Amino acid sequence: MPTILPDMSIQQFQLFVKEVYEIPNNRHFDIGEMLNNVQRFGMRGIKGIRKKDIDKIKRNLVISFSFFMSILNRLKIDVEEEIWKRFPHVCSYCNSCPCSCKEKKSDFRQIVYINESKRPRTFFEFQKMFNEIYPASSRTLEHAGVHLAEETGEFSEAIWSYRSNRTEEEFRGIMFEAADYFSCLIGVFNSLNINFAEEIARFYPHNCHKCGNFPCVCSYEIIKNYKS
Repeated sequence: MPTILPDMSIQQFQLFVKEVYEIPNNRHFDIGEMLNNVQRFGMRGIKGIRKKDIDKIKRNLVISFSFFMSILNRLKIDVEEEIWKRFPHVCSYCNSCPCSCKEKKSDFRQIVYINESKRPRTFFEFQKMFNEIYPASSRTLEHAGVHLAEETGEFSEAIWSYRSNRTEEEFRGIMFEAADYFSCLIGVFNSLNINFAEEIARFYPHNCHKCGNFPCVCSYEIIKNYKS
């Protein structure tokens, strides 16, 4: 029985998603359809920001993130590794912590030195790292939501660009945008002052959150019509 705990790593949650959802996702969805679910539940979460419905935000963004992980599992991308390479405890544009892009106005990403001794080990440590790079106090929750919507679109664009041409450069683009998407998703939870790992562990106490099985046995109709 796969179980995740609040002190999990990002890699552990990615493995959990693979163990529980790989079989039904392979049967029911191609990558484009899973991407639609990332967007579908992500936009519901952002609607929760507008309506000031914290439960709606949390539930939908956790589900959106699960489908995001399923896409990366299908593509064999280790998202924790990509996040760390993209954000090694500094902003990847200005190479500073906290970010000083407003002052430096850099339009291009910098080559950054990666200090492995600073690498977070748990999901929550990554969340704290991002709050140090991009302090929640410097933006509103609404701004964080807009940024998440923007990066969801860019992740989607990277997927479709690769699916159209299948070049290595475009595949690397998916990895870059996956890390950016994660940083903005975490930004919403930092703006809410909520431990994202705890919310994930609460949502998935054991196996699938809906049917309770390992692997998930939810039908296509259940998933298609799921309301959260």
